[in-house]
Amino acid sequence: MRRFDSGKVLVLGNGPVGQTAALLLARWGIPVTILDARAERDPIGSKAICQQRDVLEIWEAVGVGRQVAEEGVTWDTARTFYQDKELFAQPFRDKGQSPFPPFVNISQTRTEELLAQKIAAEPLIEEVWGHEIQEISQDERSVTVRCSCLDGEQAEIVADYAVAALGSRARTLRDQLGVTFDGRSFEDKFLICDIRADIPGWATERRFYFDPEWNPGRQVLIHPCPDSTFRIDWQVPGDYDLEAEEASGALDARIRRIIGEKDYEIVWKSVYRFHARLASRMRVGRVLLAGDCAHIVSPFGARGLNSGVGDAENAAWKLTSVLRGNADEALLESYDVERRAAAIENLEVTEATMDFLVPQNEQQWADRLAKLERAVDDPAASTYVDSGRLAEPFWYVDSPLTTPHPSRTFAGRPPKGEVPDPVPGVLLPDVPVTVPGVAAGRVRELARHGILLLTGPEVDQELVRETALAAIKSPLRLHAVADIDTTGKLAEALRPEPTDVWVVRPDSHIAAVVNGTDSRALGTALQDAIAAPGSEAARVLAEREVPPGPPLPPRERGSATDTAPLGVVSAG
Repeated sequence: MRRFDSGKVLVLGNGPVGQTAALLLARWGIPVTILDARAERDPIGSKAICQQRDVLEIWEAVGVGRQVAEEGVTWDTARTFYQDKELFAQPFRDKGQSPFPPFVNISQTRTEELLAQKIAAEPLIEEVWGHEIQEISQDERSVTVRCSCLDGEQAEIVADYAVAALGSRARTLRDQLGVTFDGRSFEDKFLICDIRADIPGWATERRFYFDPEWNPGRQVLIHPCPDSTFRIDWQVPGDYDLEAEEASGALDARIRRIIGEKDYEIVWKSVYRFHARLASRMRVGRVLLAGDCAHIVSPFGARGLNSGVGDAENAAWKLTSVLRGNADEALLESYDVERRAAAIENLEVTEATMDFLVPQNEQQWADRLAKLERAVDDPAASTYVDSGRLAEPFWYVDSPLTTPHPSRTFAGRPPKGEVPDPVPGVLLPDVPVTVPGVAAGRVRELARHGILLLTGPEVDQELVRETALAAIKSPLRLHAVADIDTTGKLAEALRPEPTDVWVVRPDSHIAAVVNGTDSRALGTALQDAIAAPGSEAARVLAEREVPPGPPLPPRERGSATDTAPLGVVSAG
């Protein structure tokens, strides 16, 4: 058996979530080894095509966000139709002034290629292909993975920590970690066709159809993609047979009902059944579960890969803080707290959509029909029509790392297309800033170097600096809002009080807004933001920790609530 030590972190799975985690860790200076069972990367069609602006901003931190945006198709409006009548058009707003559009459509194949190019140029990342994971174990110091290799050999790889991004079919790994994958699967399937055709007027908007004449009783979703390609998703019965429809010519007829007699080419096609499942734990000791390995949702809302990238960023800065000794290891428990809450939110949103799209009884069908019919003539009734709430960053307002503010409080899930006001737990609006001698041109770029402190005009900068340096060991940046806000957009977004100090985490989420004259409150908020040793957050998280348990017994493996899905494809 071959044995070797990997980098500090072992990333299991070389898909887009694993790639993102590896690149973000390397950006922090952490050596990474990526394992994948495949011999090489394989083309997979469009799959997860719809990337949200804040995910593009994360990818820009590793050098690919702008390229994804430039190569993809930009859209900022989602149109919803009932039969041939448009019910509403949903725009998407931004509290700041992001350089990225609300959504960009680009095939997952191309996204992976761009990430792979960055990985190939990164000396801190080693890619190991052809290693299928057979067993995972851990002790108080390390994680050990045993693999079977394509050459017939066995291998054993050891690392300090592991991020498992193996996709939804990672049942063996979850079983060995004692993690269940409860949820449900839906009966209906979806047919996907990526077609290349010239369809004027459809190139910059998402179109969702309820009960169109060319798919009566069911739904159709159309997304524009690069190179005059359109992704069309048809809801089809559970017994749908793609091969039979293709052989009979019915597939061609299905496509022509939408595009007419235009010439077209099928670039890729597939059939999938959608699922809603969540891992019972997203952190098991030294192993963090991310992406589809931890949660899968129905595709309406583009909350699959977008949420997986959020997992990767959350994991990367926290693993870095622990590995550098800047935070208590209990900080890793906040990964489960925060990202599992995000997954629950995604499940609630997408399951509500699925209940509207696929009613489960006659009463639900009647209610849906009444809402659709009413919305045709009453624009106000469109709020009751659910064609999918599109991806948005989660808000960590209930996290132990977040310090509540007495008046800057979270108002709850905002209306579709809106973002919440910037309060503790919410993502910092991104706006242009200017800092002499610093290349960063946007406020989130400043945050991604460590803890960012933004102060009001009456704050004693030296006192804040001394307090921060005494409180935590993390990298710090301290700026008065007025000194860097050359456009006025930052003050407009934050509306800071004269004595405010805004504490911003490395993932650009606001951890606290405190009075800069209160050194004790500031120090406490800083320590809680990273679960520093001895902090209240570290204590709360340590009490919540669950030691790694035994593997699931054979009778539970493959049960109805933990069955590996047939396939999940994120559309939006």
